[in-house]
Amino acid sequence: MHTISSLLILAALAPQLNAAEQPAFVYSPYKHLAMWNDPATNIITAAPGGVKTPYIAAGRSPFGKQPLTWAFASGECGDEHWGGQPAQAVADANVPAFAQAGIGYIISTGGQGAVFTCATDDGMERFIRRYESPQLLGLDFDIEENQTPEQIASLAARIATAQQRRPHLRMSFTVATHAASDGSHHSLNPTAQAVLAAVRKAGIKGYALNLMVMDYGPAAKKACVVRQVKGKPRCDMGASALQAARNVHVKYDVPYEQIELTAMIGVNDVVENVFTLRDARTVAQGARRLKLAGLHYWSLDRDTPCTKAVTGADATCSTMPDVPAGAYRQAFARALGTVAP
Repeated sequence: MHTISSLLILAALAPQLNAAEQPAFVYSPYKHLAMWNDPATNIITAAPGGVKTPYIAAGRSPFGKQPLTWAFASGECGDEHWGGQPAQAVADANVPAFAQAGIGYIISTGGQGAVFTCATDDGMERFIRRYESPQLLGLDFDIEENQTPEQIASLAARIATAQQRRPHLRMSFTVATHAASDGSHHSLNPTAQAVLAAVRKAGIKGYALNLMVMDYGPAAKKACVVRQVKGKPRCDMGASALQAARNVHVKYDVPYEQIELTAMIGVNDVVENVFTLRDARTVAQGARRLKLAGLHYWSLDRDTPCTKAVTGADATCSTMPDVPAGAYRQAFARALGTVAP
């Protein structure tokens, strides 16, 4: 990634006052649209317990009424795709179904190893219009790597213009973070700092900064909240998620009402970072206590036990053999005081 001078970043990170309402609290899992996709239909499909199931069928969803975050659109805005799935085909197959069922959805872009760019306001307009319905809650921009400062600045400028046209849409920015418990408040990495700086410089109002509370690495106070598990130091994933929110609030002066969290359930890519059902309850209760903007998890597809021997993170399961399908979704919902089927 190209670097931005630290002085410019710190200057742009100064907080800006705005009159926009803060984001309403949203609880939603991420759904990797390419997972279990049938290219003949492009209908969003999950496989709880290993059985492929349309997310919405006959105007109803077996997953209830909670919103869903669609992941991930990539490429240039207006000409984006979904992991090879044509954008218009994805929209045609799913937007009317969600609208009819009255289920909210968030369009998420970018993600790990992918890039979403936007060079023109016309491109952003085509992008938003494609997915527009009364159930479109907002847009999420997951920016992790491989984007230049110029691309980030251009994207932020296009979002600011789009927000003027559609002030009701929720705009969130998903970024990586640490959760230092050594008093340093170490949290956002350089890419995340660049994103926050660009968002503020562009004048985007009422945005939500969505922290990826996952993959901290080996347990150390410079990275997470540490606790002993069977005599070994481990990152306490629930406490660390809330610590990350506190650190960003203090170090970057982001209001709690504009911070949200995304956890990776079960075994993370860093295999010693394990997010348990207890962590889910801790994070959900803490998110409500701190009055955060939202809570999400990666992913709906992983909220099921593995059907084969797996030692690390797997895209199709949690690697938690004693945790049944749907347990994380229900644990989050119950701790938040919402209803989960």
